[in-house]
Amino acid sequence: MLPLLISDQIRQADAYTIASEPISSVDLMERASRAFVGWFINHFPDKKQAISFYCGTGNNGGDGLAIARLLNEHQYKNINVKIARFSSKASDDFNANFVRLKQTSVPVAEINKGDKLPDENGAIIIDALLGSGLNKPLAGDYELLVKHINELNKTVVAVDVPTGFFSEGEVLPDTIAIKADLVITFQQPKINFLLPESAPYINCWEAVNIGINEDFVRSLNSPYQFIEEKDIRRMLKPRHRFSNKGTYGHALIIAGQEKTMGAALLCASASAHGGAGLTTACIPQSGLTALNTYLPELMAIVRNENELPEIEWDKFNAIAIGPGLGKDKDAAALLLSFIKNYKKPLVIDADALNLLAADKKVLEKLPEESILTPHMKEFDRLFGEHKSWWNRLQTGIEQAARLKVVIVLKNDYTITIAPNGMVYFNSTGNAAMASGGMGDVLTGVITALLAQNYTPLQACIIGTYIHGKAGDELALPNRLNVVLPGKLAAQLPATMAKLMV
Repeated sequence: MLPLLISDQIRQADAYTIASEPISSVDLMERASRAFVGWFINHFPDKKQAISFYCGTGNNGGDGLAIARLLNEHQYKNINVKIARFSSKASDDFNANFVRLKQTSVPVAEINKGDKLPDENGAIIIDALLGSGLNKPLAGDYELLVKHINELNKTVVAVDVPTGFFSEGEVLPDTIAIKADLVITFQQPKINFLLPESAPYINCWEAVNIGINEDFVRSLNSPYQFIEEKDIRRMLKPRHRFSNKGTYGHALIIAGQEKTMGAALLCASASAHGGAGLTTACIPQSGLTALNTYLPELMAIVRNENELPEIEWDKFNAIAIGPGLGKDKDAAALLLSFIKNYKKPLVIDADALNLLAADKKVLEKLPEESILTPHMKEFDRLFGEHKSWWNRLQTGIEQAARLKVVIVLKNDYTITIAPNGMVYFNSTGNAAMASGGMGDVLTGVITALLAQNYTPLQACIIGTYIHGKAGDELALPNRLNVVLPGKLAAQLPATMAKLMV
């Protein structure tokens, strides 16, 4: 897994790399700038385009000066640099790179406090004003300059972090920050890049390796981790000869009402396609024909109105409840019976989450390591309203530890929060998956993995990854604008097979 560091840890990792290689700080800056340039020239190959750099006088500005010089060496000749001299202070590495840049033909201008902001003819703007160390909102001249840049309607590429955007911590709705089309960030994404508040400021990001000491980074024991494909390949267990349906567990999906059978069918289908040896759907009588027609491989336990079904709880290796279940008293009674009678970890989604939100006493009775899979609104119903995703993340860490459960907080980078405080950001998935029923499929996948004897945490990490990966395999090569959940469920076996090679 790729550790995600907060700003103080990034500085520690830089300092350790400088001391242990050893390498001077200005040479490490040069290495980072070369990594930036290597990515930039492959994606912006037109060397005739006008490129304007806006640099502060700290280390982020030093990066910008080095990048301008390196692009000039690569024959990008239409470059100019504007230095925001809003402080009398400048870092040593900024000063060193300023001297180097002055030895080239790149024109340099300065913007001082109170100056009229310059006209801009550049097609591309490189933002190197302020970096990851920012810990307070922009004000004064920096605020005016950032607003000016945002109004220019140019292609903006930010160095490491868009100016004004916090690497971690709460990002308020009225935050003033550079709106970047692309951020080329160093070593790993910043935590806030993976939260929805980044959307107005970051269209896309790319992390480039700058050679920070990886052993030291791991030694920092960051609770925040980014899931990589190699992690999933290591965790997935291939099927072996002489195995049978019993080898891969029996999953029960308690879901659906007469008008919401689609959720039950999608969830149960994902369980079957996700590898559960047997999948049984506990559904109303009215849904039986639909179930048999949709996927005859599924078995059924029929629920009658106002009567709890008889369930042999010990038959099942994993149970999920919630998709399309409804929130009436019958559904509430079924959920309570479910929690009383099944002592293994449960998977709870959709309407079952809302039933827990309505009766917090039942929430407290969940078996340890149960899995909650809320989207943002369901999360807030369970744990209170939140004004920011950072605060929602911190609440998730607290509640997962308190309840001893795993929380899967659905998002572009779906977040799995473990009871021990570890937080795992998923790296797969795309906007084509924004379709009703996709969460039901995710619940089915996680339940299938739990039935196959993966731990609850493994089931969540693997489940979110292969769910998103299947969506990527359907959408990206085929340029699909929408991926339907049923198609994604059917893709799961092929996706998993590729990861087991």
